[in-house]
Amino acid sequence: MYRRPHTPSSSKNSRPALLAVLLVAQLMVILDISAVNLALPDMATDLGIGGGDITWTITSYSLVFGSLLLLGGRAADLLGRRRVFLAGLTIFTLSSLASALAGGAGALFAARAGQGLGAALLSPAALSIITTTFTGSERTKALGAWGAVGGAGAAIGVLLGGALTELDWRAIFLINLPVGLVLAVVARRVVPADPARPSWRGLDLRGALVATTSLGALIYAISQADSAGWMSIQTLGIGALGLVGLAGFAALERHTARPLLRVERLADRAVGGGFALMLAASAVLFGTFLLLSLYMQDVLGTGPLETGLAFLPLALAAGAGAHVGSQLISRGGVRIPMAGAFAVSAAGLLLLSGADPDGSYLSDVLPGMLLAGLGLGIVLVAVAVAVLTGARDEESGMLSGLNTTGHEVGGSLGVAVLVTIATAAIGAAPGSGAEAAFANGIGNAFMAAAGLAIAASLVALIVLPSARAFLPRLRLAPSSMPIH
Repeated sequence: MYRRPHTPSSSKNSRPALLAVLLVAQLMVILDISAVNLALPDMATDLGIGGGDITWTITSYSLVFGSLLLLGGRAADLLGRRRVFLAGLTIFTLSSLASALAGGAGALFAARAGQGLGAALLSPAALSIITTTFTGSERTKALGAWGAVGGAGAAIGVLLGGALTELDWRAIFLINLPVGLVLAVVARRVVPADPARPSWRGLDLRGALVATTSLGALIYAISQADSAGWMSIQTLGIGALGLVGLAGFAALERHTARPLLRVERLADRAVGGGFALMLAASAVLFGTFLLLSLYMQDVLGTGPLETGLAFLPLALAAGAGAHVGSQLISRGGVRIPMAGAFAVSAAGLLLLSGADPDGSYLSDVLPGMLLAGLGLGIVLVAVAVAVLTGARDEESGMLSGLNTTGHEVGGSLGVAVLVTIATAAIGAAPGSGAEAAFANGIGNAFMAAAGLAIAASLVALIVLPSARAFLPRLRLAPSSMPIH
């Protein structure tokens, strides 16, 4: 019978502080994704970055972050969750300082890549600490809070980005310095110490190299598809190489004693289905944030700060959805709540698809925003619970990395596809009709996002385990769950 190795767990009194540290750290990572979007024009002007090169501020971050998440998650299992969390926090904070001090395009892109590296270590380690510290209903509530940060954090990032950009775009990065320092001090007191020495020999560096290059190729192809063309040699060629590489990675891992990713776990309906639904949820979530920002700024003509404030109801709705989701899952498992939440999100997206050039925030944006935010808040909690329920201590980082990889890859895909749909009609429209064409394109993109949410709702009903099969697993301690 498997016996979990002894690991010092945090006391009941310190767990709220522990959860707060992990959530704030994750929020810092998410804020630097969404807040930077609003500051891109000011960055381009200040640093003299021309044309489409400014998008590398986003691409350099997402490319490194998304491609290294599997390695970061497995490193947390083998090198120590606390060690990897603190290392990631340190790298992220120092890279934030370098981003704020950047004097040119190259320095900014390199610093953003450094932030991506720090986030790839920090995020799966933090989620792994939650998974191993909390059990049963406490874990569901903790993952509910994690889901609230995932859903509401991006909206808060838009609000914070708008406010800080009014001061100086460098403030977006400088604010991470005091936050990172405080987190590091508190984390050393409340995060349980790692019980064993780092196990470098068990780290699958061969698999990490294949996974990192394959995911990097796939994310690069997706992120550049709007400018290069979806049917271009660059997109199809690099994307195909990435997919072939991932297939090779899966085959390689099946014959590795201590794999980076135990591929057999994807056969578990909760894990494999949850990962697939995370791709869909993140595509809808990231795409919705960007489309709403484009509609309010480029069609309705609102400024960065006003746009940020307009996202506050979405943050509240996503947070409420995460709370409701944790309650529903504790009683009804993941299948029905996730299917229903995707359906609610689809209804909100359908409302947003009717936005027009003469629309208003209150009538054309707010109702759909609230529904979509509520549904996505529930979905993000349900996905995390589905993927991580049953994770034993030695694989919690691995599955946390898998969950976060789905979040990043799905988000990149959603943004690329939905922006392509939104901008498709502009080229054919005359100058005076470009705004109307763009509004119509945004409506088409919201319609496509609604279709994806409906499809995901059906997949949840078909693929995810029933409440009767899932709830007993949810109530068990993680040490009692077998590896399939």
